[in-house]
Amino acid sequence: MSQHHTDSANDADKGNPVQLAVAVTAGAIGLVIAIIMVAYFAVGTHKVGASEPKANTPEAIAQRISPLTTLKGPDTAGAPSPATAAPAAVPAKEPAKAAPKPEKVAAAGGNGESVYKAGCVACHAAGVANAPKLGDKAAWAPRIAKGKPVLYDHAVKGFNNVMPAKGGNASLSDADVKAAVDYMLAQAK
Repeated sequence: MSQHHTDSANDADKGNPVQLAVAVTAGAIGLVIAIIMVAYFAVGTHKVGASEPKANTPEAIAQRISPLTTLKGPDTAGAPSPATAAPAAVPAKEPAKAAPKPEKVAAAGGNGESVYKAGCVACHAAGVANAPKLGDKAAWAPRIAKGKPVLYDHAVKGFNNVMPAKGGNASLSDADVKAAVDYMLAQAK
């Protein structure tokens, strides 16, 4: 009896390595399939639809770089202030025409402080992309040393792909941009 019991135990041991090899192979194949499915769902399922603009189309770029606010003249009493105004939507195929003409902005009394508060504050209040903060004498000192003509040129034309031309608001006149620079310089002295 003892002999019979030992033979059946040996038969069971001989089947185990084959079963183990099959189970390990099936598990490895299942794991590979699971990894492929997770990768497909994580990366391959998001497709840009017709209602969602592609990231590098001219319309999408124009929408991203459009100014958040524009300066308004005294004829817009009762309108929300630039800080609380909602960003204007940019038409898909036409350039923004709702912005006031530069002459109107300057004629409306666009002084340096109001130009700063309407647009420059977005970067120069928090130091975005190393923009010198308003009133930070140490950050402004090396820039002031280069002279006002250089600062005006950088503010009007843009600088190092970081400072956009006219702070990203093409409707501003050069005089308005220079007034904003003068305002910021006065705060840094």
